[in-house]
Amino acid sequence: MKILMQKVDERGVAAAEFALLLPVLLLMLLGIIEFGMIMYSREVLTNAAREGARAGIVQGPPKRTEGEIKTIATNYLTNTGINPSKVDFEVTGELSVSPNNLTVMATYEYNFIFPYFPMMVGIPSPLDIRTQVVMRHE
Repeated sequence: MKILMQKVDERGVAAAEFALLLPVLLLMLLGIIEFGMIMYSREVLTNAAREGARAGIVQGPPKRTEGEIKTIATNYLTNTGINPSKVDFEVTGELSVSPNNLTVMATYEYNFIFPYFPMMVGIPSPLDIRTQVVMRHE
């Protein structure tokens, strides 16, 4: 008995599979890039708030004003890739009394690099990033 085997033509199958997986791979790549930029922005904001809080507790009499602390924190953002005009710093605590807690809160409105990415994954755009630093002046 003779079994006939037909040769199946598989040309183009790899290209079709790649075409099906390409959107998923691109979405993952964009997600990695956006997540990295969000984490970078958060760390820079935390460091800026930390610099402002440190400047507020270190200097002796006369104490730095709220405006000076905000200026120091804003100056930290120079050449970081974050637009200082989109960052809002809030300083709370009694600046003239010692010991006290000085709190610097930073809020940043993050705009995505790829504007359609948030719609694809259901993330609010723009994304508000908030960070807070508390230091005690003793």
